[in-house]
Amino acid sequence: MNRRFFLRSGGIALASFGALNITPSFLQRALAEQMRDRITGGRRKTLIAIFQRGAVDGLNMVVPYGDRAYYDLRPSISIAKPVAGNAETAINLDGFFGLHPGLGSLKSLWDSKRLAIIHASGSPDNTRSHFDAQDYMESATPGVKSTTDGWLNRYLQSKSDPEERVFRAVSMTQTMPRVFHGKAPTLAISNLADFTIRAGRSSASVQGGFEQIYDQTVNDSLGGTGKDTFEAINYLKKVNPAQYQPENGAQYPRTPFGNRLLQIAQLIKAGVGLEVAFADIGGWDTHVNEGGARGQLGNLLQQFGNSIAALYADLGNRMDDVVILTMSEFGRTARENGNRGTDHGHANGMFVLGNAVRGGKVYGQWPGLKSDQLHEGRDLALTTDFRDVFGEIAVKHLGTSRLQSVFPGYAASETKFKGFL
Repeated sequence: MNRRFFLRSGGIALASFGALNITPSFLQRALAEQMRDRITGGRRKTLIAIFQRGAVDGLNMVVPYGDRAYYDLRPSISIAKPVAGNAETAINLDGFFGLHPGLGSLKSLWDSKRLAIIHASGSPDNTRSHFDAQDYMESATPGVKSTTDGWLNRYLQSKSDPEERVFRAVSMTQTMPRVFHGKAPTLAISNLADFTIRAGRSSASVQGGFEQIYDQTVNDSLGGTGKDTFEAINYLKKVNPAQYQPENGAQYPRTPFGNRLLQIAQLIKAGVGLEVAFADIGGWDTHVNEGGARGQLGNLLQQFGNSIAALYADLGNRMDDVVILTMSEFGRTARENGNRGTDHGHANGMFVLGNAVRGGKVYGQWPGLKSDQLHEGRDLALTTDFRDVFGEIAVKHLGTSRLQSVFPGYAASETKFKGFL
């Protein structure tokens, strides 16, 4: 499904409106996009943001096996140092860090320098509340609860969208995530096959579907005819989600998270003008029986890694213009607890993937895990503010020039960027 099919399907509508010398605004925008695409090849920068809700254990996700204190702190849940041919050990990255064995599907992306890791990153706020920490990360104003909008919505506000794309920002979630709250139009789509859509502009919402969204974009005098036209074209429905076939041998896990990433790939390939996509995956709050190479955390990391690897493979050369960013509200305690789990911590690890990423490197200063190096004597210390990671993507990938408006109250500067793009 592409714009040429879309415009061809809408030919009758264009002809009928031609008699009045009037064209619905969404068709005008589609024509403008097609003209632009003939010049640019249809390339558009896209960010896919993934939230690991519940606070993933970054020390077992990206294992600092070169730090001896790691094994002293975790006698039963640590990941063993890399041993060639042993699937129960860490996957060596650079002689100091290793991936959890459940993330083996991402190793080829590391080797091809398409995966960068920022360790000891996160929020400077000390909260150990999931709710507050997620709110601070999505609003990008740590410690400030009064912020009304999310940082991705502020990014959308920072760049005008003359085309007024309905699908510019889409969250594959049941409800609108905090990061999308704000004045810029955004969508939350629970499932493409259901076409259950919530459209948000500031705090307002629209219940209904594509017809109501369309009705908001055309002149009232054309509303009835426009609705019929939109129903006839039924653009996204023509994508036929049930019949979608991933490319390049990509195999998505048959899980809700795997399905969300598959549908993001569908939207990118459908050429609907997607600029920012969001998805999340929960289950990371591993207080009890976290496991080491196998177990609760390992199973979830395997699903997480396999889903991202499938998305990357499915998009193929489109990854030239796509960046995937992963985040979690905070890390977990450096020392395991009495239940062979970990409690709420501080700094964590983030992944950045894409063909334009300077991968094959762990970015950020490693603070160490000795007792006098830990935050409050218990957690991985923070050396990279998450806003510096977000900011580098907003500027270098998405192209905003208004860094201060995206990150209010923070001395954001390109001098703080890590250089992973």
